[in-house]
Amino acid sequence: MLRLRRSILTGLLSSPSTSPTASLHRLLSAAAPAVSPNPSFAVEDYLVGTCGLTRAQALKASTKLSHLKSPTNPDAVLAFLAGLSLSSADVASAVAKDPLLLCANVEKTLAPVVVGLTGHGLSHAELAPLALLGRSIFRCRSVVSKLPYYMSLCGGSIENLIRFLKKSSCLLGCSLEKVVKPNVAFLRKCGLGDCDISKMCLSRPRLLSAHPEHV
Repeated sequence: MLRLRRSILTGLLSSPSTSPTASLHRLLSAAAPAVSPNPSFAVEDYLVGTCGLTRAQALKASTKLSHLKSPTNPDAVLAFLAGLSLSSADVASAVAKDPLLLCANVEKTLAPVVVGLTGHGLSHAELAPLALLGRSIFRCRSVVSKLPYYMSLCGGSIENLIRFLKKSSCLLGCSLEKVVKPNVAFLRKCGLGDCDISKMCLSRPRLLSAHPEHV
């Protein structure tokens, strides 16, 4: 089943001639079995044996996943991530940083985020570092609308963007119009360029998320 889903998702996300969300809905509905509780399912063992976490990581992550009673949804998420060419080590890191990633709905959350990001020109290889940031970034659909602005602020470099978001991931939860853009405008008036602003955020992560009056 994992091979089937991986094949489906890989083909879907690489095909420009179909509607990704519509096709994904049809294909996953046909391929996915009904979700039912599995009395033998143990979250901690699943995290170690299937996701590749260490026992210590699994123990910590399992506290956020106590409601999981079946591997069905986690299996679908893992297949989806594999379809994005994430390695086993990358998947383990992503799950350790954001255990609730395993609870995300592939069709309604992960696929639309990926389709949106690739629509902005990011390749699958460039998506992997975003997944590894954790902190729910890859589950947050607002990333799609905000990423182009931050990418521009970082000079269009995905490497600079990843460094920027590692320090300032809270910005993805901030209003661009009410908080971030007014702060950037103020710093520009002070003579700073976008490159200078993004570098400042590496040492002062909350610079652009602060109330404009406090910058």
